[in-house]
Amino acid sequence: MTYRVRNIVIAVVLAALAALMTSYYVTNYKRHVQQGEQHVQVYVASQDIPAGTAGTDAMRMLKKKDVTRSAVAPGALSKPDEIKTKIASQRIYAGEQVTVNRFSTVSQSGIQGSLKGTLRAYEIAGTSNQVLAGILKAGDHVDVVANFRYKSASAASSLTYAATRIVLRNLKVLRAPTAPGTGSKLGGSFDTKYPIVLAVTDNQSQKLLFASHNSEQANTGGDPGWWLELRPNLSPADSPGSLETMFTMLRDGLSQRQAQLLFGKLGGS
Repeated sequence: MTYRVRNIVIAVVLAALAALMTSYYVTNYKRHVQQGEQHVQVYVASQDIPAGTAGTDAMRMLKKKDVTRSAVAPGALSKPDEIKTKIASQRIYAGEQVTVNRFSTVSQSGIQGSLKGTLRAYEIAGTSNQVLAGILKAGDHVDVVANFRYKSASAASSLTYAATRIVLRNLKVLRAPTAPGTGSKLGGSFDTKYPIVLAVTDNQSQKLLFASHNSEQANTGGDPGWWLELRPNLSPADSPGSLETMFTMLRDGLSQRQAQLLFGKLGGS
């Protein structure tokens, strides 16, 4: 080995040694810093959280992860309840830190923020009495009761019958009707309509459309034969389903003898 080659080999070996020592020093320094730095727990997405996901659902898509304090993202969640009443305003990917900045309130997201799955927003308009204008507020729940007229199935009969029933239950009010002004209460038109937006499923929308377009027109005032009724906020309950007709109205509460006198011995209508 010539003198020149030997010097080159020595230089290469020394350079490699210097690189190894530098790497070792940097690694040890980082480890020392990390060991001395405080670790905290943050919440990360356990799976992708799509935009529009309700906070109550997103809460079940979180998991805890230990990170150094310097790695905590601004606005990181301190507890899942912080997003309980919000919705995801943008997609959050699995493993990503979840921050409050990625969520917004329902009011900020508009009516669409209240919808998910099969829920739809449905606007319907009625008189102040029909839609409980001035009484309902956003977040209330209502039932829809409707009255229908139908003809006898017999071709030889020209009789028309009436029936009333609750056709939909527990619909959430997304936007309440405005309250009638003082002038409209005293001398306003009876035909004034007040729009209301309800949350219904895609299937319920068909029933609501049918009820609002095919229910019985009242004999006076021109009111359609459907009405909203406010449900209680505290422990609401539903009676068994029923159908009211002229026969059931007159028959209700009568003894057997009274019913026979009214309808005949066979109790017919």
